[in-house]
Amino acid sequence: MVHGIINVYKEKGYTSFDAVARLKGIFGQRKIGHTGTLDPDAEGVLPICLGKATKVCELLTDRQKEYEAVMLLGKTTDTQDLTGTVLTEHEVLISEEQLAETVESFVGNYLQVPPMYSALKVDGRKLCDLARQGKTVERKARPVVIYEIEVQKFELPYVTMRVRCSKGTYIRTLCQDIGEKAGCGACMASLIRTDAAGFQIKDALKIGEIEALVKEFAGGIPKEQWKTELFPFIRSIDSLFLDYPKASVFEQYEKALYNGNRLERKMLSGQEKADTGEPVRIYDEKGRFIGIYEFCMEKGDYKPVKLFMEEKKG
Repeated sequence: MVHGIINVYKEKGYTSFDAVARLKGIFGQRKIGHTGTLDPDAEGVLPICLGKATKVCELLTDRQKEYEAVMLLGKTTDTQDLTGTVLTEHEVLISEEQLAETVESFVGNYLQVPPMYSALKVDGRKLCDLARQGKTVERKARPVVIYEIEVQKFELPYVTMRVRCSKGTYIRTLCQDIGEKAGCGACMASLIRTDAAGFQIKDALKIGEIEALVKEFAGGIPKEQWKTELFPFIRSIDSLFLDYPKASVFEQYEKALYNGNRLERKMLSGQEKADTGEPVRIYDEKGRFIGIYEFCMEKGDYKPVKLFMEEKKG
């Protein structure tokens, strides 16, 4: 089985789940998950986790994201983008300076009401399913953070923006809210995710490119024999934790390591800077990444936080 993260470029016209389904077929394994939904008409970075890397899906989803969005001023729709039914149209009479001031006012903590056309669930039902039935339900505003907004182009009625934000932010809703505050309404015309949890668009691969690379690197090898090392474009799990100190377990204590037990200091080498309570990357003596541990001051040992143990090799 293959374990790791692929920086996928999701193209327009299919969902994040479609991308996962395609990769399940390409790699012949079921354990694959994505790290944050992109609408079918949106495109860009979609990190997809394979095998044991699915344990970090939530971690990657929680990290900051960056988008390039084109906002259309003067028009609102029921979906908050151009795929929906037009609700209002207004003349756009706003200067670049006024718009920049309005956009800047959204930087920081921001309470955002999720759109009806979203995958969020209310009483077990997806909002988008209710919306398609013509139903609207009350949604509670959720706290999100806009770390940065930069207006890149001002070509009325279109405005191109770069947005860096927290998880859970709907750029469609941000565009609508900016338009409302500007007094003319707005919807989202297009969206590209340029960065997700440090995975950048310049390194992203389209599904067709991934399929071609898989054939190049694993051609003639049965899928059941595929290993992560065959594919240089797959990022290793431990690469997500390089900011953490690293320690290795001496070979004579590897039984305790492979059993997921707590580890004593004497079992480790290179842990001198890791006794502060911060997370630590733990490897076996052959350099295989095992998981994230944390030093426990009270007991003076290391407890497992998240394990990514591979099948033991000879």
